[in-house]
Amino acid sequence: MKTTGRKAKIVVSGDGAGIASQAGGLLLIEALRVTGLDQGLSRALARWRTPRAVHDPGKIVTDLAVMLALGGDCLADVAVLRSSPGLFGPVASDPTVSRLVTTLAQAGPAALRAIRTARAHARASGAWVLAGDRAPGAGGGLIPVDLDATIVIAHSDEEQAAPTWKRTFGHHLMTAFIDHGPGGTGEAAALVLRPGNAGPNTAADHITAGRLALNQIPTRLHKQVIIRTDSGGGTHEFLD
Repeated sequence: MKTTGRKAKIVVSGDGAGIASQAGGLLLIEALRVTGLDQGLSRALARWRTPRAVHDPGKIVTDLAVMLALGGDCLADVAVLRSSPGLFGPVASDPTVSRLVTTLAQAGPAALRAIRTARAHARASGAWVLAGDRAPGAGGGLIPVDLDATIVIAHSDEEQAAPTWKRTFGHHLMTAFIDHGPGGTGEAAALVLRPGNAGPNTAADHITAGRLALNQIPTRLHKQVIIRTDSGGGTHEFLD
């Protein structure tokens, strides 16, 4: 039996009939599709899908990412996507999302490796290929990767939240961004969760973030990578 129904065409516009809120999220959905990251995450996380599960773990993870990009700050905010199935498709219930997050957290490094591998493949075989001569490193140019620690405020006693050196409370992430130069923005390569009281010049964290960032860049381009840090990275251990 063949279906003859067709999905309604969705057009991103500033005015007109049939306006839907959060339509800007459609651009993220399309980016997931054309780079292959949506299917890549589905394959990478398939081992954590229960036999009778209705919702794909990869789709749930991307829904959470889109929710955050649209301004959400807690799991329940995924309801913003659920209210627009025409844009975002079927979205899992809060309990289903919560169970998957718990499952992936219990899997620990294995789940993180799966997600990171899917991201790296989508970047190397999708996003940067589509970017052509505008991709980082095109034409033999340097690929700057900036490492820096940044504070994220926590408003409750969350895991690893602690007092920071700025007399706030939260996390002190170590970040790695690929610099696209004056004609673009930074591309997140790695974020290392750290407690709020972690030091800004901890060499082990710089090394971890640097290695994770390199893993997100195609091996053939590694000789073009230049790692940049502020004074926090000025330690012998990291430089060595």
